[in-house]
Amino acid sequence: MDKTINLIKLSVGTETVEGLEEWQSTKRAQTTDGLPRHVTRMWPKRETEILNGGSIFWVIKGAIQCRQKILRLDEVIGEDGIRRCAIVSEPKLIRTQSSLKRPFQGWRYLKVEDAPIDLPEGRAQEEELPLELNQALAEIGVL
Repeated sequence: MDKTINLIKLSVGTETVEGLEEWQSTKRAQTTDGLPRHVTRMWPKRETEILNGGSIFWVIKGAIQCRQKILRLDEVIGEDGIRRCAIVSEPKLIRTQSSLKRPFQGWRYLKVEDAPIDLPEGRAQEEELPLELNQALAEIGVL
């Protein structure tokens, strides 16, 4: 049976899940077929595992807050002639339980068993806790 692996990435400059959603709705952040993409320098070596149901988990303000199912990896050649990888995902952002994450460069692999679980549909629309309280609860394992 094929394994699945996820990716985790900082959403730099984003303050909220809604802010990420807003950015992804711009033409600059989309593929020609209108899907959200994130262009990165490094091509994942574990492509088969990613495309076997993997998601990209987004770190916003120091915590994993949502994910998107990865649909494909597209080759993008920049104006500088360098080959890059566009991580193309479903438009829907799925909120997850908040999980603290220290800053890191680029993207990282995230094992399925280490990924935070999705919030139930109804909870996704609840008002979020203040960041400091959310982080404190996550540190003691309540969230």
